[in-house]
Amino acid sequence: MVYKGGCHCGAVAFEVEANEKVVVASCNCSICSKSGNLHLIVPKSKFKLIKGKDNLKSYTFDSGEAKHLFCKTCGIKSFYIPRSNPDGISVNPYCLKPKPKEIIIEEFDGINWEKNAHKLAHLSK
Repeated sequence: MVYKGGCHCGAVAFEVEANEKVVVASCNCSICSKSGNLHLIVPKSKFKLIKGKDNLKSYTFDSGEAKHLFCKTCGIKSFYIPRSNPDGISVNPYCLKPKPKEIIIEEFDGINWEKNAHKLAHLSK
């Protein structure tokens, strides 16, 4: 199904195609554990930014590969480009309308990212 999504203030809006029942990753790395972000990783072809490109700010750290995008007005990170899937988009399922019928959360050991990244690589295919 196609979900609508976006930030809190509405400056950033997107559409994403995903199942009614979604499987997301809960990562324990430094940024994800502090922000409580969940990861619904999809191919870029299933994601469309509707508005707000100029309202997005990017934050990078460590390798600089992940592009953590957030709304410069309200600060919400509704999606970003993950290091594990640079050819995909990681969407925060809590930013979707309607809410997925079921959200299955799987733990991901991002503290040991190098050892575990291969477990996510298939999600953007």
